[in-house]
Amino acid sequence: MKISKEEVEYVAHLARLDFNEKEKDTFTSQLNEILMYMDILGKIDTAGVEPMSHAISLTNALREDVRGESLGTERALSNAPDGAGECFRVPRVIE
Repeated sequence: MKISKEEVEYVAHLARLDFNEKEKDTFTSQLNEILMYMDILGKIDTAGVEPMSHAISLTNALREDVRGESLGTERALSNAPDGAGECFRVPRVIE
């Protein structure tokens, strides 16, 4: 075992968490499984493997900025529930 029940209780106390005995046993078991898996990963030879920030390569999904025709005031306000001249009219939020 990598982590004891007392250590789980101590960390829970520091985090101001209150667990019953069953939860403490569950967390102790789960944390030990995670730490044992990390030991397995630590034994893998990674010499010559370049570090990477993501498991898969990412590409930018954004389009190029293209100058285009604007909507115009009339078309922009066509679906507005309430308009006031060339503005959107919204309910007052500050008293």
